[in-house]
Amino acid sequence: MIDIGFPELVIIAIVSLIVIGPEQLPSTLRTLALWFGRLKRGFNELRREIEHGIGADEIKQQLHNEAILKEIEKSKAAIADTAREASSLVKAQDQAFQSTGQENTSERPPHDRN
Repeated sequence: MIDIGFPELVIIAIVSLIVIGPEQLPSTLRTLALWFGRLKRGFNELRREIEHGIGADEIKQQLHNEAILKEIEKSKAAIADTAREASSLVKAQDQAFQSTGQENTSERPPHDRN
């Protein structure tokens, strides 16, 4: 936008006070503000018409839906990774349990069935 600092504003105020005069300055500023407001409203209305004409609402909705679908895919991948990790942990626990059970049975002497 326009980069106007405080010193530039002071210079503009002094020049406009000298050129327009102190009596006409308030009404001139009011008129300029009304013109600026009308111009701004006109540009906003034009932008809305152009966006409506090119279907910007539908494009925005489609982009939003695509973003949601990407997040869903990321969540599915994370859930699948977690399920694989849990499955491997369960298998490791089963193998450890089975090897512990075999060690216990190999250490025991066989029972006599008399």
